[in-house]
Amino acid sequence: MGGQPFDGQPATAAVRMKIQWTSKASSDLLRLHEHLRPVAPEAAARVVQQLAHAPNRLIDYPRLGEKLEAFEPREVRRIIVGHYEMRYEIANGTLFILRLWHCRENRSLEAEH
Repeated sequence: MGGQPFDGQPATAAVRMKIQWTSKASSDLLRLHEHLRPVAPEAAARVVQQLAHAPNRLIDYPRLGEKLEAFEPREVRRIIVGHYEMRYEIANGTLFILRLWHCRENRSLEAEH
């Protein structure tokens, strides 16, 4: 993946990350559910659960995602979860979940600013 190489080492207990969803990311999750629910209610629930739990793997490996150089000096990264992109920022021992969307959606860089 881009940017900093992933060294495969978990975060130590002293630097274990916590997760905080921004209001925009929470709204994105709700928007995705509302979009999918009318046509596939069970799939909508499954996708939302998958996306809601995806950041948990970042607690031990916060730099797992690809670093997005366009946001320097901030440490903004992305992971792909199924057909969805999730962007997050590492700051002050916290993983801030910034935004998420379906990979087919046209999104610009300003979405996290």
